[in-house]
This record gives sequence, C-alpha cells and structure tokens, in this order.
Amino acid sequence: MMNISIFKILFPSITAFLIGILITPIISYYLYKYKLWKKKNYESDMSGNATPITASILNDGNRKTPRMGGMVVVLATLFTIFLYFILGEIFSESWLIQKLNFVDRKQTWLPIIVFILGSLIGLIDDLASTQFLPFKNKHGEYGMPLRYRLIFVSLFGFLSGWWFFYKLGFDYIHIPFWIDFHLGIFIIPFFIILFLATYGASNIDGLDGLSGGIFAIIFATYGFIASINNQFDIASFCFVIVGSLLAFLWFNVPPARFYLSEVGYMPLAALLAVIAVLTNAVILLIIIAAPLVFTEITTIIQIISKKFYKRKIFPVTPIHNTFVYMGWSKEKVVMRYWIVSTIFALFGFSLYLIS
Repeated sequence: MMNISIFKILFPSITAFLIGILITPIISYYLYKYKLWKKKNYESDMSGNATPITASILNDGNRKTPRMGGMVVVLATLFTIFLYFILGEIFSESWLIQKLNFVDRKQTWLPIIVFILGSLIGLIDDLASTQFLPFKNKHGEYGMPLRYRLIFVSLFGFLSGWWFFYKLGFDYIHIPFWIDFHLGIFIIPFFIILFLATYGASNIDGLDGLSGGIFAIIFATYGFIASINNQFDIASFCFVIVGSLLAFLWFNVPPARFYLSEVGYMPLAALLAVIAVLTNAVILLIIIAAPLVFTEITTIIQIISKKFYKRKIFPVTPIHNTFVYMGWSKEKVVMRYWIVSTIFALFGFSLYLIS
C-alpha cells in the first residue's frame, strides 16, 4: 500500500516536469516573439521614491529577458491535473489510474481553484508590465496598480476562508506543541491576512533561479507533511508543483530564459497559504518559508524607516539585492538562499514530526 501511495505522489510530479520541458520551447517562442519583457528600468518603488540601486542591479530596461516564465509552472500543473482527471474518467474501472487522479473535493478543489484564479490575475499584471495591456500605476509605470492586486488577493483569501468555514466545517489553526485554536467565523479574516502575507513575502523574483528554487523546497516540504497526514491528493498536488518548478528552473538557471514574475508567484503564494492550513502546518510556515518571511520583514522595516524617519536601514530591499550590492555574485546569493531554505524547511518539518 505504501508503494502505491509513493507512486501516486511522485509519478504525477515526473509527468509535470516532462510536460514543462516539452511546452517551454513553445512558451519561449511567443514570449520572445511579442517581446514580453520590461521596456525600461523602473527607478522608483511603490511610494514613488527613487530606487537607483535596485535599478542598477536588475537593469530590467537593458535585459531582454521575458517575464511570464511562470506560465511554464501554471500550464504544466494544469495539464497534469487535466490529464489524470480525464484518464480517471475514461478508465474508471482501473484502480491504478483512479489512484493517480488527485482531484478531490475535500482536499484539492479549493487549492486548484485558487491556483487558477491567482494565475489569471498574475497574467493580467504581467501583460500590463510588458506594455501589452494599457494599465499603469499612479506613478505612470506600466502594470496593474498595487491596490488592485491586493484587492484580488484579499478576495481570494475571503473566498478560501468562506469555503473552509461553510463548506469544510473548518475553523481552527493548529499551534504546534499546544492546541488547536478555534477561530470560528474569524477564520475568514485570518485567511485574508494569511493570503496578503504570503503574497507579500513571495515577491522574491529578479535573480536567476532564486524564487523557483525556494518555492520548490517549500512545496516539497508540504508534500511530505501531507503524505504523513495521509492527505495523498494534497501531497500529489504539492509534488506536481515541484515537478513544474523544476522544469521552470531547467530554463531559469543563469542565464535565465525568462522570469517567474506575477503569473508564477501570485498563484504559488495563494496556493501555499491554502496548503499550509489544509495540512495543519500554517504556523510552521513561518519557519519552512523563513527566507521569504525574512525578506518580507526587512522590506517592511525599510518602508517604515523611510516613511517615518526619512532614512534607510538597509542599502536596498528586497534584502537579497543588498547582498548583491555588498559584492556577492548573484549566483552565490541564489545558491545560499537555496541552502538556507533547505535547512529551515528541514527544521520546520522536524518540528511537525514531533509536535
């Protein structure tokens, strides 16, 4: 039985990787054909303050590297979901094929829906950022205004909280080594805050391979947690994401063919929030995703300091750009982030095992 469960978890992941590898040349062709990269450096932050260091590090305006590489992750994942669902319908008498179908109302309906919605909003923002759509923020830069993105993320959180509370009868969060803390209907605002937090922390794109590697480590960890809980459909979904991310990373290592961007990390952030709650490991997300959390905290500190004290705490944020500014090569920053991510993921997983 255990061998079948491992097969159910890992085989769809391999499928997603292979699909990702096969579809990437097609995606790349159209990304380059329509020149879907930023057409100039963005030299200000969301508040309109000048960001010369970030502009010099990323140098978006002079790098014709497309955004929307997250389409590899999204399409490989959705194709894999669709493939095994259809096979399950066609070969309904096959026990083995049925085991591979991980579309389940209680475990994966909501994660799949959130993943699709997040990718659609991310796609719109990316198309705007590359001047393919005529959306601009208040500073005149192309892209979906931040407030609209936050509204959509909050809406995803609201719908997820509503689904948990009214459809699944779920109203608590597990606090390791202590209790299941029941929130009642307040699980809905908790989800809104959680979605906003994971979205803010996930915006760690810009260095080749950075975001893809970190997300792969995090989702692999939650896949193992789900398998321990006998939530094999969730585990399968997590490892499908890992397989898709590995396909993305195959083409994102230096020099990157494309970047993950909003179409990638918005659905991944939303999905991560849902999976963390479904596996009763939402508090441990702080540890398992520690590099993302640290990056978000330092960014918030920087924003507060600049707004109220008119000075910077760090040379530049997100904090990984500070390491580049200090003289680390971008490859060194990425590899060390991967190493630190792995250590914290193992630490969080160990705590889950003994809690």
